[in-house]
Amino acid sequence: MSQVRTETRDGVAVVTLDDPDRRNALNLDMVGEISATFDRLEADESIGAVVVTGAPPAFCAGADLGNLGEATRDSLKAIYEGFLRVGRSPLPTIAAVNGAAVGAGMNLALVCDVRLAARRARFDTRFLDLGLHPGGGHTWMLRNAVGPQAAAAMVLFGQVLDGEAAERAGLAWRCVDDDALLDEAVGLGARAASGPRELAAEVKRTMAAMAAIDEHPQAVERELDPQVWSVRQPWFAERIAALRKKISSR
Repeated sequence: MSQVRTETRDGVAVVTLDDPDRRNALNLDMVGEISATFDRLEADESIGAVVVTGAPPAFCAGADLGNLGEATRDSLKAIYEGFLRVGRSPLPTIAAVNGAAVGAGMNLALVCDVRLAARRARFDTRFLDLGLHPGGGHTWMLRNAVGPQAAAAMVLFGQVLDGEAAERAGLAWRCVDDDALLDEAVGLGARAASGPRELAAEVKRTMAAMAAIDEHPQAVERELDPQVWSVRQPWFAERIAALRKKISSR
């Protein structure tokens, strides 16, 4: 039985982890389905963005504890692939966090470009409570998202953030009403999907590269070649022509 389901709305693929009895915890079968799903979506030119969410009541309750009990370096890396594959996608990604995002489930949210949180969302690292060191780049991603103090409060001191607190901390872009979450996420994704797919992928690469750049002149240089590339694409000429026509008709 499939543990991942997909639907498409307005050029946006909604990928739902669908194992609610286990609160959508990552196991090797689900990881394989996530990877296959993203392979398929990236090959589909009609898809311009992806929303990742979980079947209620949870977003993702982390890694399957049965797998963790016999963990090795290789087996941990295999589980990490459930979120790392999402993080490698060239498509714009949104985590629609509708409930508990725990441990590796938080990692799944953190690898997405943007996080939207329902009011009932719960961001819970929980590693220390389990007697487990964080993994999968959790501390690095969380520190980058919220800063060292908030990351320490969550990882070392066990602070759990609901949707509103996550928005205040900068962990979520916005907190929305529970029943509005998916529509808000698809609407946001549709904005990215309305643009040229190749351009969105190039912009994602540029933004990732900025993490290693310390000075403004380097940033200017890094953006120069892709900007020149973009102005030579047919979509640029088409959109400029449409904008001029709109302005002239006013």
